[in-house]
Amino acid sequence: MIDALFGSKTRVKLLHLFLSNPGKSFYVREITRLIDEQINSVRRELANMLEVGVITSDSADNKLYYEVNQRYEHYVALKAIFTGSSDQALAPIEDDSSWHSLFEDVPSLNLVVAAGVLVKGSLSGVDLLLVGSPPAAKLKKVMKKIESLEGRELNYSVLSYDEFYYRLSIRDKFITGILSGKHSVLVDTDNILKATEKEESK
Repeated sequence: MIDALFGSKTRVKLLHLFLSNPGKSFYVREITRLIDEQINSVRRELANMLEVGVITSDSADNKLYYEVNQRYEHYVALKAIFTGSSDQALAPIEDDSSWHSLFEDVPSLNLVVAAGVLVKGSLSGVDLLLVGSPPAAKLKKVMKKIESLEGRELNYSVLSYDEFYYRLSIRDKFITGILSGKHSVLVDTDNILKATEKEESK
């Protein structure tokens, strides 16, 4: 039944393989052995999946490797179908106050901005921008929890307060790229962004 829904047996086997192994890459001949399908069929389906954006490819050691694209729009839904995962994608952060509490236990965080896959409509490649000097172990624990809830790996960047303020003041491309698009401010202990907005509106 699921074969008919997704078009071909090979495609279904590929989806099972990739979605069950996020973060792991495979080369073509390895894939054909693992799913026991003809190489021409595998190549054809890989090309289709690349075009749609379900997987990505990269070359290393003269081989082309493929892995699931965890930033694909329907990644979490497909993962639930093909792996039986009960993880549910969180609603956009601006509609879910529980996200704020995850960072309350992390000391020395001045600013937390969500974007990317965490905010609907965001095109940012960064999912969380964290400003301050949080303890690495504590932050890692919180990030693992968020990734578990989201059902995918997240891209996040940590900047010191001074570096962020400087880059914000000179309209650094990295910072403005996040803040000029769709984003959600989860933490802003010193009202850094509010103060900046007031200055710009004068």
